[in-house]
Amino acid sequence: MINIAGVVSIVLFYLLILVVGIWAGRKKQSGNDSEEEVMLAGRSIGLFVGIFTMTATWVGGGYINGTAEAIYTSGLVWCQAPFGYALSLVFGGIFFANPMRKQGYITMLDPLQDSFGERMGGLLFLPALCGEVFWAAGILAALGATLSVIIDMDHRTSVILSSCIAIFYTLFGGLYSVAYTDVIQLFCIFIGLWMCIPFAWSNEHVGSLSDLEVDWIGHVEPKKHWLYIDYGLLLVFGGIPWQVYFQRVLSSKTAGRAQLLSYVAAAGCILMAIPPVLIGAIAKATPWNETDYKGPYPLTVDETSMILPMVLQYLTPDFVSFFGLGAVSAAVMSSADSSVLSAASMFARNVYKLIFRQKASEMEIIWVMRVAIIVVGILATIMALTIPSIYGLWSMCSDLVYVILFPQLLMVVHFKKHCNTYGSLSAYIVALAIRLSGGEAILGLAPLIKYPGYDEETKEQMFPFRTMAMLLSLITLISVSWWTKMMFESGKLPPSYDYFRCVVNIPEDVQRVGDPSESGEQLSVMAGPLARSYGAATMAGKDERNGRINPALESDDDLPVAEARRINQETAQAQVKKMLDNATGVKPSGGGGGHLQSQSGMAMPTAEQDNTAF
Repeated sequence: MINIAGVVSIVLFYLLILVVGIWAGRKKQSGNDSEEEVMLAGRSIGLFVGIFTMTATWVGGGYINGTAEAIYTSGLVWCQAPFGYALSLVFGGIFFANPMRKQGYITMLDPLQDSFGERMGGLLFLPALCGEVFWAAGILAALGATLSVIIDMDHRTSVILSSCIAIFYTLFGGLYSVAYTDVIQLFCIFIGLWMCIPFAWSNEHVGSLSDLEVDWIGHVEPKKHWLYIDYGLLLVFGGIPWQVYFQRVLSSKTAGRAQLLSYVAAAGCILMAIPPVLIGAIAKATPWNETDYKGPYPLTVDETSMILPMVLQYLTPDFVSFFGLGAVSAAVMSSADSSVLSAASMFARNVYKLIFRQKASEMEIIWVMRVAIIVVGILATIMALTIPSIYGLWSMCSDLVYVILFPQLLMVVHFKKHCNTYGSLSAYIVALAIRLSGGEAILGLAPLIKYPGYDEETKEQMFPFRTMAMLLSLITLISVSWWTKMMFESGKLPPSYDYFRCVVNIPEDVQRVGDPSESGEQLSVMAGPLARSYGAATMAGKDERNGRINPALESDDDLPVAEARRINQETAQAQVKKMLDNATGVKPSGGGGGHLQSQSGMAMPTAEQDNTAF
């Protein structure tokens, strides 16, 4: 039977989120559709809004529903996500927020493409995309579960409906809308859940949480100790290389503020986990067959993923569930936009622009991003319909990001001189192979390798193979980069074998800039008579595709390409003439031909024939 009050509350709270999103989208500078303005809110996010939006990096629909589900099914000790993601924000603030913001990057993939090239950056985009899709899928599944409880709609139908609403809402604006709706999102979660907890706890059907028969604390079996550590490390370090996090970091006004927001958000993650933890414990102490709940009991996997809205629906008065269900549903909906926006931003900038259309206009990139939002939303919907457990989605979404992206991001941010494209590709292959070899029960992937301690009954790997994959990936990245550099620089491998052009076969016009400015402003480098702006630490000319520079990272030239080419050719020719006249007495051959001729009769190509400036 449809809960009319629940439907009304959802409509009201959805309208609230929608109005705030549209209002916030109007804060964007009129006529300014640049990447920085849309994707990073013009790097103008203030302290108050910044704290809320940074906390909302992880605190959303998947967070509150997944936490309550974990408490109910496994106990508090296995609810690692709140502590894991809080620590990931702390480590992200310490080691990544400052250098990334100072460099003035736009997406998380920018430093990777700076170091390893556009094509390798496109390959690294795949695990980042998978992570965002898994995360968005968890959010959509949570929203679908909530709606199915409130209005008695089929779970699949509600997921599809929820995804359509989330996609429609996300198309309204960029990070402005995301950031300001995050404020409403956290207020809705905090007030809505805390309002419901006293009523649910005092419900006549709820037993005592101190009862020994109600084990909501849980325990870790001795054979699962290494698995427990593996999951913990995955959440901590696998929670760093996410565009949803760096989207907030890079939108901060200063590098110092980006660090501060990370630390405050970590505390916010712990604080916001308290209500869903209590709700999960209350659900554990409830004999559901004695309530108005009419579904299967004991609860199946499908029901446990909806445990939080079930508590609000069946254990609280109607007027309380009116606010609680509406607030939670609206919060879940609004938390989907940042994941979808993140994936779409990376595709539009790091794949479409930097690989395929390096001279695409800003408006073209924005439209590509809008199309990508729809595509990512569809992918997330498919994942939400095929994987049953929200918490399983939540854990799975960090796997590929952890084993592939974390080692590479760590190296390019802190040890850039000790890695190259050969090491990156090798590390990518090693990490992917080891991770896939372990299988994944949630996705129905059988293990290719049964590591020590493999549980035949549950089909689980007890060995920490995820962390092993990450460490071997890091070691491979360092060792292969060192070996290829040593082989090329010692002459044991000829320069012609430097296929990726990242060790010795580098165009002569490579130019490097110094350390980034403290303010995080873009750096400039002079190339002949033309000056260009860059947002990266290592720059080169347009001919280079070796991983040192993405041409699209530079600002558009003020002069047309043909005019710039002509000026550089004339300048280079004049410099060659002057050098030869002064140093060796060389005079240009008659007729203005294409060669300068030395006294010995040796023909030398002019800049027009051997131009390395472009």
